[in-house]
Amino acid sequence: MLGGIVAGLIYSNAQEWLVHKYVLHGLGRKKDSFFAFHWHEHHKRARKADMRDEDYERDPWGTHAQGKEVMMLAATSAAAALLIGRRYPWFTATAVFGAWNYYRCHKKAHLDPAWGREHLPWHVDHHMGPDQDANWCVTHPFFDILLGTRKPYVGTELEAKHRAAAEERARKKAAAPVEAPAVAHAA
Repeated sequence: MLGGIVAGLIYSNAQEWLVHKYVLHGLGRKKDSFFAFHWHEHHKRARKADMRDEDYERDPWGTHAQGKEVMMLAATSAAAALLIGRRYPWFTATAVFGAWNYYRCHKKAHLDPAWGREHLPWHVDHHMGPDQDANWCVTHPFFDILLGTRKPYVGTELEAKHRAAAEERARKKAAAPVEAPAVAHAA
């Protein structure tokens, strides 16, 4: 039992790392790929809105980015249950829990960025840091640490510098005079 649970936790974290790196970013960078939703929708929205992705507020069952994410998690969980569930029930149950926990954490981090910064700073690093090709894990950075892809950003001097620059740009934009539109005069 305990061995199955530990193996399921390791498997779940490894799957986060592998799928995120090679499928969602590898295949997902190609605009015509089924997985393009991740890079071209999800990352774009999160980056522009300081980690928030309001698309997580909609129904998760659809052909949009979050629907595809749920579909992939449900399909891998069902496959594990069907293929090895009877022989390795604790491993399978833990892997299914891992998929559910991944979605729960990922969704919460993008709907409540303050929660994400506190509980999943490595995932905020992935979206908001200078290298979006690092920090692949969502629920725990175990495989990022193990494989050398963990690159901290939240709470660093670099993040403070980037935030100060963004605040300065916003201040200047707010203080810029707004020109009235030109009025055409009839001759």
